[in-house]
Amino acid sequence: MADKDFENEVPGGEDPEAQASGSDPQEGRNATGDPEGVGAEGGEELTVDDILGAEQSAEAAAEDAVLADLESQLLNDLKRLQAEYANYRRRTEEQREIEIERAKGAVAKGLLPVLDDLDRAEKHDDLEEGTPFAAIAEKLRGLAERMGIVTYGAAGEVFDPQQHEAIFQAPTPGTTEPTILEVVEVGYRLGSVELRPAKVVVAVPVE
Repeated sequence: MADKDFENEVPGGEDPEAQASGSDPQEGRNATGDPEGVGAEGGEELTVDDILGAEQSAEAAAEDAVLADLESQLLNDLKRLQAEYANYRRRTEEQREIEIERAKGAVAKGLLPVLDDLDRAEKHDDLEEGTPFAAIAEKLRGLAERMGIVTYGAAGEVFDPQQHEAIFQAPTPGTTEPTILEVVEVGYRLGSVELRPAKVVVAVPVE
């Protein structure tokens, strides 16, 4: 009986069932001794959701950049349009004022012959105070003043060819520069519009 038990023993004390199953104690480990399915550094593999999420984030960032560029371009276009509109309004206002002055000037020019007649009558003492003629003259001159018509050109002023029209030059001793000696016909202005230049006799230095 003892001999049979001795024969059933396995050298090295190994379990006969373990030998029969052929199992290896190192099975289920990789070459480094780590459990299978885990990387050498213990990191986890990326999933499909992680990859899709990264792609969507990149697309969203690209869309935001495109929208920012579009917004900047639209803002610049708006500023340009505002500047163009402001310039257009300014030019329109300036042109409107010029046209108004021209229209007033056309009406004022019609009064100049009448004003000239009044000046001549006054020089001949025909505008006696208290007479109907004097009253009419006063009303006409008041109307011209309210319209903004002003006269210019007086004896003693320095001659300016841009404003005065010389009808005669008189060499005059003691004159150092061309000077208005006599006003034959006064000049008229309406704002910046010249209605008529002053016609004058000019005193010039004696050569």
